[in-house]
Amino acid sequence: MTSTLTLPVRVAKIMERPVENNAYDNGEDDGQEENDNDSEEFEDANEFASDLEDMTLGKALEEAKKAIFYFFNNQFTEAKQLMSPYANSSVYHALGHAIFLFLEAILTVEPASIRAAAKALKHALTVCNRFRKKNTIGESLGKMVKKNHYEQFTDLEAHAELCYAECLLLKSMLTFMEDETLSSFIKAGIKIRSCFNSYKECQQIVNKRKWQDEDSKLHFESGVKMGIGTFNLMISMLPAKIIKLLEFIGFQGNKDQGLNDLIEGYQLNGIRQILCMMTLLGYNLIVMHVLSHREGDIAICQDILDKQLKKHPDGVWFLFFQGRLEFMKGNLTESIKYYTLSWKSQDIWSQFHHICFWELLWVHCLKCEWRQAHKFISILTKESKWSKCLYMYQKAAVMIMMREELSFEEKTELENLMRDLPKYKQRIAGKSLPMEKFAIKKAERFFGQKKRLLIPVIELMFLWNLLKIMKNYEIAKGVMSLIETAETEVETNIKPSKYDNDNKAVVYLLKGACLRHMGAPNQAISYFEKTISLHRDIVEDHYVVPYAIVELALVEWSLGNKEKALLALEDARKNYTSYSCESRLHFRIHAATTELKVELKKSKN
Repeated sequence: MTSTLTLPVRVAKIMERPVENNAYDNGEDDGQEENDNDSEEFEDANEFASDLEDMTLGKALEEAKKAIFYFFNNQFTEAKQLMSPYANSSVYHALGHAIFLFLEAILTVEPASIRAAAKALKHALTVCNRFRKKNTIGESLGKMVKKNHYEQFTDLEAHAELCYAECLLLKSMLTFMEDETLSSFIKAGIKIRSCFNSYKECQQIVNKRKWQDEDSKLHFESGVKMGIGTFNLMISMLPAKIIKLLEFIGFQGNKDQGLNDLIEGYQLNGIRQILCMMTLLGYNLIVMHVLSHREGDIAICQDILDKQLKKHPDGVWFLFFQGRLEFMKGNLTESIKYYTLSWKSQDIWSQFHHICFWELLWVHCLKCEWRQAHKFISILTKESKWSKCLYMYQKAAVMIMMREELSFEEKTELENLMRDLPKYKQRIAGKSLPMEKFAIKKAERFFGQKKRLLIPVIELMFLWNLLKIMKNYEIAKGVMSLIETAETEVETNIKPSKYDNDNKAVVYLLKGACLRHMGAPNQAISYFEKTISLHRDIVEDHYVVPYAIVELALVEWSLGNKEKALLALEDARKNYTSYSCESRLHFRIHAATTELKVELKKSKN
């Protein structure tokens, strides 16, 4: 009898025990992997309690803000030193410490840096897990039949959930670099899904929880805006087939909502305001430029940069983006000025110089200043570890553009570059990089055409979507002159080869693209049609036909023939496959089709 009477009491006590899993683990075992202690790098866990008494959430947020200021003011060492001491006992210090190592890993691509970043992120996930809300068994069972009680979260538990989501996102990105197998690709996908679910929980917390501390809510909300906004934006850009698959497993993407969230996050004076800024700058000045026929939002980028350059006049990141903004406007001399200022503003992360050198390479190519372009691509080929194969091809391509002035030693170097570059091909997630595959094909073509390529740098400009700058006539005339010289060569057939029609198709495509950007639509159409008419006679450069069809669709769209443009985009998407840089074109097709359907819908209403 006694044991029967006391059973409910025993059960009640058991039901109040905290379970191992956190309140909002999402079914994956991502937390388990990160639960090991990295005692050799971080402070001993026994010091955890005393450290925590000294480091409150409010103080942690203040120090994180200070570290952000240091970081964007090029005081990288000071920022890192501020985060490290409490990396074992504060979610923001653990996250901040891991972020600095993550950025170093991304910039250097050094195996040792990647391992250090992975270790720091693993530890940061462990620290965040300590402070995430724990459910009792009763609460866990209750979740099955009723809604979550978000008001039960403390401020620290809410922030721990948000930091956990951010750590997972960075860890998933690093997984691709750590290991190139399919299993790592799957692991990264699982982490991203778990991250996305954590962000959705955070969105519920910010909307449904009653906040006592408005500053705490502000910092938390800016992080939610940044995370949800970035996910919406990135998913919305993926091709239709991938989006359908992602929606099936719970992902959703809405570009307008994503941009609105990021802009709102930028307007909030929260700790992640600057991350919203960086995402907006990266999307509008880089992603939109490469993957869309549209321009990014120049106005909001100028607004951000005007404010931030007053605050951080020597900040490497904002000087870089100002250079990118001037590049987008076609102000190449100003662009060189800001890229150079960015490059020379700090020496701690020499790898950041390589980003500036990449940009300066293309600015000088657009100005047809081949010796200057050669200087920067030579540095990248020698020092950078991002893609030696592609750098070697681009260096060779630049040298071909100044072939008449090459010395005997440089001509020998050119041949060696083309011969050796396939040795440096990389594989990411078990697959070769599309641009490296393209470079290897062109290197083979170089020898197949008696050590000759026509205008390889202009072809690369087209694939990187750099011909958008052709709206500036002063820039366009130099590039167009090179294309017209090549056009004369292919039509007079001075040096016949089996690739004659391939060369014609490439030249016609490039000239049509320049004419489109220069505002000569009817001339552009004639060149795209000439490219497409050669489709049966092309030996290798099969990519030019679907690319020409998409270019043709964009011209028709600009002329108001929207239905015709949509049919052309669908033709390129459905009827062509297994050509160079296919995925890149599918991103552009998706962006154009999505915008065109919106316009068609509006016109019918």
